[in-house]
Amino acid sequence: MSPIPPPSSDLSNVQAMASLPADWEYGDASVQKLEDLGAEKRKAGELEEALVFYQAALDKALAKSLSLEVLSELRTAIAVLLDGLGREEDAVPVYEQAIKDHAGLEPMDKATSGQLRNNLAMIYKRLGRFALAEQHYLAAVEALESVLGKDSEDVASLYNNLGGLYYAAGFPDQAKDVFLEALDMRLKILGEDHPDVAQTRCNLGSVFYELHENDAAQESFEKALGILEAHIKDEAASYEAVGQDYVAMLGAIEEDDKASRFQKHMVEVLSSLDAE
Repeated sequence: MSPIPPPSSDLSNVQAMASLPADWEYGDASVQKLEDLGAEKRKAGELEEALVFYQAALDKALAKSLSLEVLSELRTAIAVLLDGLGREEDAVPVYEQAIKDHAGLEPMDKATSGQLRNNLAMIYKRLGRFALAEQHYLAAVEALESVLGKDSEDVASLYNNLGGLYYAAGFPDQAKDVFLEALDMRLKILGEDHPDVAQTRCNLGSVFYELHENDAAQESFEKALGILEAHIKDEAASYEAVGQDYVAMLGAIEEDDKASRFQKHMVEVLSSLDAE
């Protein structure tokens, strides 16, 4: 049995949408109108149409040599839209340029830069370009820690993502260390009974199994499942997915009776939910 990959990464690309102050002026009404139309389409879920408007706004802004603030805003939106549309190869150079743009702002927008780097790292990880993913995750951690401090949900999420990268790249010892840091942060910020804590405990369960620390793996999965069961109405899908992997792990380490008991319990829990 192969342990489950860590659950999906945090800090989704939606969070990286930069937002200029309401009283900020673009310096060109036609560019601002195109951006406004793109924003309307994005909010309506019409991402392809939104992309057309944002790209037109960027082309016009470049032709008119508008400020770096405008260019960074538009490139951020375009990168996020391309990412959301699954056009990762197209999104990569736009993310890279948007990050450079934000680095040139005075003052630098470290929060948005960190979120953009997180998004780009997620793409590089999916593409198997682990060294580049690590580079951007570490830079994202540095940027967000400088703004938010270490004890913040966003920074904890980045540690969770970095641990997932080390796991995927085949470095379980490093993944374990980083996941443990993420867990400490999340426990401090969110408390024991939170689905994000369950996510990190599940990640640790996978890593412990990979390292043949079977008792610790069982404990991590069981604590994760306990949290998810306490939030079963909102977390039924996660509970079932983690539960199935827990059962598979128990089978792999010859804990068949325990696997059977939990499988029966899980079915009862999910069945009672369906009956409501």
